[in-house]
Amino acid sequence: MKFRPNRIFLSPPHMGGHELNYVHKAFEDNYIAPAGPNLEGFERELCEITGASYALAVSSGTAAIHLALMVLGVQSGDEVICSSFTFIASVNPVLYQGATPVFVDSEPDTWNMSPDFLEQAIQDRMRKGKKPKAIILVHLYGMPAKLLELLEIARQYEIPVIEDAAEALGSTYKKQPAGRFGTIGIYSFNGNKIITTSGGGALISENQEYINRAHFLATQAKDPAPYYLHSEVGYNYRLSNISAGIGRGQLEVLEKRVKQRRENFQLYCDAFQKLEAISFLKEPAGHFSNRWLTTILIDSATVSPEQIRQHLETCDIESRPLWKPMHLQPVFKGLPYYGEKVSESLFEKGLCLPSGSNLSEEDLVRVVKEVKKVFA
Repeated sequence: MKFRPNRIFLSPPHMGGHELNYVHKAFEDNYIAPAGPNLEGFERELCEITGASYALAVSSGTAAIHLALMVLGVQSGDEVICSSFTFIASVNPVLYQGATPVFVDSEPDTWNMSPDFLEQAIQDRMRKGKKPKAIILVHLYGMPAKLLELLEIARQYEIPVIEDAAEALGSTYKKQPAGRFGTIGIYSFNGNKIITTSGGGALISENQEYINRAHFLATQAKDPAPYYLHSEVGYNYRLSNISAGIGRGQLEVLEKRVKQRRENFQLYCDAFQKLEAISFLKEPAGHFSNRWLTTILIDSATVSPEQIRQHLETCDIESRPLWKPMHLQPVFKGLPYYGEKVSESLFEKGLCLPSGSNLSEEDLVRVVKEVKKVFA
C-alpha cells in the first residue's frame, strides 16, 4: 500500500540526533556483533535511568519475557497468570515453555490486571491443584497497574512477578520507575515504542543470578570451555552492538519524549472536552503515565470507534483499536479466564489515536478536525 507523504502514523520512531555517533563508533571499532561497548553502555545507562542493579539487553521484549519465564523455572505443564487485555507478545512465551496461560481481566481505573480477579484466579487454580508458577502483569499503554495491591497478593501466595513494562519506560508508580517492582522487569524497544533500538528489549532485576542466567541462555547456553560445549538448550537472543548504539542515543532523549507524548495527550483532552461521547483514561493517585499512546473511549449510539478509524484511514491518518483481549483470541480458545468482561467492553469502545513524539501541532489539529467530522 502506498502512503501519501503527509500520512500521520500512530507511533513512528523519533531519532534524537546522537544515535549515529554511537553507530559510527561501532563501525570504527569493528564491533558489528552482539557484543561490544555500546551493548555494555546501553545496559549500564538503562540501570542508571531505572535505578535497577542489573540489566540485560536482548533482541526483543518477547525474548525478554521468554528468558524471564525460563529463569523463574516455568516448565511444561505449569500455569502462568497473564493479563488478558494486552498484546499477544506478553503471552506467547508462556506457550514457548509448554505452560498454560491463565487470563485475568482488567479493572476500570488503569485498564490493567484486576487485583480482585487475580486473587480469585490464584485461589481457584490452587483448589484445582495448580498453583501458578508466575504472574505476568502489564502496564498497558504506559499506565502503571495497581502495583501495591497486585504485589501484595503475589507476596501473600509467594508467586514471582514478571513486570511487563514494554510500553511503560518513563512511567512511574509512587515516583518509582515502572519495571522496578517485579521479580524481573521487562522493556521493549520496538520501532513503535517511546524509544527504540529498531527492535530490541531488556530485562532488569535486583537478582544478579537471574540476569546472569538469562545472559547464559540468551547466548546459546555455551558452557565454559575452550570449545563449543552445550549441556542445555540456549537461544540467539542477544541485542546487537549496533542496535544498542541507537538505544544509547535514544535514552538521552527519553525524558523529552515522555514530555512530548504527555503534551499530545493533553492537547487531545482539551480539543475533545466538549464532546461528551469521548472520554480519556485518567491517572489515579500515585500513577504517572508516559502516555505512550493516547487512547479514547467512545460512548455514542451513532458513532463507533470503527467508523472513526475508517474515516481517519481515508484521510491517511493511522489509528488502531484497543487490544483485543487474549481470552477472545482463537489461539487461546478454551483456556482459563477470570473476569467480568471489563476488557471486552474496553475493546469494543476504544481507539488509539496518533501519539508520536514527532507529531507537529498541525498534525494533531488535523487528527482532531477529522475525528470531529465523524461526529458532525
